[in-house]
Amino acid sequence: MPCAAVLDRDFFARPVLTVAADLLGRHLLRDSGGGRVGGRIVEVEAYAGESDPASHAFRGLTPRTRVMFGPPGHAYVYLVYGMHHCLNLVCEKDGQAAAVLIRALEPIEGQKAMAALRPGIARRDWARGPGRLCSALAISRELDGLALPSPALWLEEGVALPAEERAEVPRIGVGYAGKAALWPWRLYERDSLFVSRSPNRRKDP
Repeated sequence: MPCAAVLDRDFFARPVLTVAADLLGRHLLRDSGGGRVGGRIVEVEAYAGESDPASHAFRGLTPRTRVMFGPPGHAYVYLVYGMHHCLNLVCEKDGQAAAVLIRALEPIEGQKAMAALRPGIARRDWARGPGRLCSALAISRELDGLALPSPALWLEEGVALPAEERAEVPRIGVGYAGKAALWPWRLYERDSLFVSRSPNRRKDP
């Protein structure tokens, strides 16, 4: 893990929507022992814990959500459908559950290694969606609760995305959450080819 331009835990000790917006354009890096892989964050979703019916933490502290209720700057990794891992980064203050789901990356580092992890799949689709992202970076439940930065997973400054290049729309797959399903808490880079879903996405190059 490099020593320069790394985001520390103070970055995450802020309101979840502030962190979500500020994560766009930052670099997420992983080293599982075979070298660095990672890319620019181009899509995220914010979840605000007990005040947010779409959040895992809405009903309070459980063994699954204990990481969300802990200090900021930790990884919250869970499994969906028994097969897809999802990476979240815990925000706000200790005891106040909140996290940002990392939904998509533009691959920029360790692309040969990422291609090996995602064989037969186009580069644009390596990390386009939270489950694909975790596959491309070899992220699993073993990283749940990991304090960032760590030699295994960290974020670098990159270049924060200007507000005018950001879209804010409702989150995906939270129809069960009532009015909260309409909150514009999914944020993504407007013109990126690598976001999971965008009505404005251009055709493949």
